[in-house]
Amino acid sequence: MRKRELKNIEWSILIVAIILCSIGLIALFSATQETDHDEFYKQIIWLIISLVIMILVMVIDYEFLVKISCIFYGIFILLLIAVLFTAPINGASSWFDIGFFSFQPAEFAKVFVILFLAYTIKKIQEKNKKDINKPTRLLIVLAILGLPLLLILKQPDIGTSVTFIVAIAMMLITAGIDKKYIIVTAIVVVISIPLVYNFILPEHAKKRIDIFLNPESDPRGAGYNIIQSKLAIGAGGLTGMGLLKGNQTQLGFLYPKTTDFIFSVIGEEMGFVVAGAIIIMYVFFVSKCLYIAKTAKDPTGAIIASGITGIFLFHMVENIGMVMGLLPITGVPLPFISYGGSSLITNFIALGLLLNISSKRQKTIFVK
Repeated sequence: MRKRELKNIEWSILIVAIILCSIGLIALFSATQETDHDEFYKQIIWLIISLVIMILVMVIDYEFLVKISCIFYGIFILLLIAVLFTAPINGASSWFDIGFFSFQPAEFAKVFVILFLAYTIKKIQEKNKKDINKPTRLLIVLAILGLPLLLILKQPDIGTSVTFIVAIAMMLITAGIDKKYIIVTAIVVVISIPLVYNFILPEHAKKRIDIFLNPESDPRGAGYNIIQSKLAIGAGGLTGMGLLKGNQTQLGFLYPKTTDFIFSVIGEEMGFVVAGAIIIMYVFFVSKCLYIAKTAKDPTGAIIASGITGIFLFHMVENIGMVMGLLPITGVPLPFISYGGSSLITNFIALGLLLNISSKRQKTIFVK
């Protein structure tokens, strides 16, 4: 990588990611006392592996990755089909259990589907940027998204499915989709919400929405986790109860405390100060991701950066929102903080792409 490219890189997002990982490791250490910190040590290993992969992604020209994205897209479609035949874990067939490592193909698919969608949009817009608004061209893009989306819904994994939708929405807006499509989509969504709830959503999904609206209706069943989460965050106060001292965390009332509800652990043991700082860092992080999209050297880089921003934005808002009882529980991990090898590696692959795109900017040319 050339000196000019190193200067162009938006290092601030890497710094924020490392800080978030550090806070996550501290919370994970506290939350895993009863297992001799097994997940804590595994997360350190995944972090090291993630950083190595991120560097590789950062130094390979993203245009080359876009060109070969169709290969990865095909591989992950096959993996998403194969995972449906695995034994369900917590009611979902989403994981390949390889013994020392549980591999979740839907996590990795997020990045590679975005790359292939960017490649497709690039080909559509080669002659005319407005071609993306032709119904036939738009249907091609939606079909490419639709195949993995249906397979992930089949697992079922609604949280990851919504992540795909948010990502493609931001990509299409960046690509210049006509406002009429946005307006029509918004109207269709509003009209279809009651229909989807009553006739399409499975019972477990309906129950999550019902519990979100009224968790006290089943305090010892489906509403238990969210009630304990809110108790944990509320008990933390301004500065927290102290590491290794959270009642809900240490007495086993909070579950799953290393993944979905890791923010609740932070809120209880580190308090509002640290929890609030995390939210501020995420806002800064997403803002910088959007800035990378805005200043990318070409439309393809901007579209990729927008899609990745959509992933991080949805994960942050949904995870923090659900543990505070503001959004339904979907099992979406908190980027860079929640335990999980698939999630962490995917986050750093996405981060590597953002650093890659930012390195190709020409901003330093104008500096005297």
